[in-house]
Amino acid sequence: MVERGGSGVPGGRRKQRVSMADVAKLAGVSSQTVSRVSNGHPGVIGSTREQVLAAMRELGYRPNSAARALRYGQFNTIGVILFSLSSTGNSRTVEAIATQAAAEGYAITLIPIDVPTQDNVLGAFTRMGELAVDAVIVIMEIHLLDTGTVQLPPGVHVVVVDSDAGDRYGVVDTDQADGARKAVRHLLDLGHRTVWHLTGPETSFAAQRRTQAWRAALEEAGRPVPPPMHGDWSAESGYAAGLALAQHPECTAVFASNDQMALGLLRAFHERGRSVPGDISVVGFDDIPDAAFFVPPLTTVHQDFAEVGRRCVRKALEQIRTGGGSRPGTDLVPATLVVRRSTGTAPPR
Repeated sequence: MVERGGSGVPGGRRKQRVSMADVAKLAGVSSQTVSRVSNGHPGVIGSTREQVLAAMRELGYRPNSAARALRYGQFNTIGVILFSLSSTGNSRTVEAIATQAAAEGYAITLIPIDVPTQDNVLGAFTRMGELAVDAVIVIMEIHLLDTGTVQLPPGVHVVVVDSDAGDRYGVVDTDQADGARKAVRHLLDLGHRTVWHLTGPETSFAAQRRTQAWRAALEEAGRPVPPPMHGDWSAESGYAAGLALAQHPECTAVFASNDQMALGLLRAFHERGRSVPGDISVVGFDDIPDAAFFVPPLTTVHQDFAEVGRRCVRKALEQIRTGGGSRPGTDLVPATLVVRRSTGTAPPR
């Protein structure tokens, strides 16, 4: 028999939601302290925090995030808009953003864009608004197909990654140009007369900056500038370029715009009997985890994706907490050269 007012629950009693007051009573603290712990506030001593968390677990208490958002006008969510998850840089940047956001008590909402157009970017911002996010991080690694300059909606807390929009928005990026210069100077210091270059896609901001820095470093050193080879970030495009470069006996050093293309170069040179680094030295860019296990281990430029992610989240939180907009300017994360065994002194001419 079910009692009056019952809900079909055995015993006829309606299961009541555990309240913050219930947690406070069990933990022996104030409701305000429970609220602070629930919101991740740092001003709670460790022992008290553990006491409150234990009470939450025992009672099965879950903070009402929707009510909290309505009360404080904050959703503790950061949106991320990007054009591709397939590239090493993008996937590792998203991972870094998610890790730092979680450490700050935030979740991320991810919206990929299939075709990079201005309308699709604006559409993604509209969807972000419907999903109730506090700020948006845009990973803008390629030029929009229909405009040379992206325009983001006004009044939105936004941080841009990998872009040349520093005159209009807050941008975080690896110092692509300095990384490329370090790669070129390393090879010239080893006695190579010049450095050939395998570029990334023409639509990529990062690839453009690396190519421009490669050219400038050679010109500053008074060295000839070979015609660049063009790739698409894939090992396959690196392999095709390597087969062509192997036919140039004067080619003794190559700077590849990413590690995957460098991997293709290594295979092509091996198949054509060109020793690395005995005949040709190779430098990549990114320092992916596998780079140390190429044959030979790859000299490459290290990008600190974790630091890029940390700075993005910090800039977004600064805007959220102050209520301000995106302050223009580019925050560059240093790039470092990691020397392994794919580079060596130039062979005798």
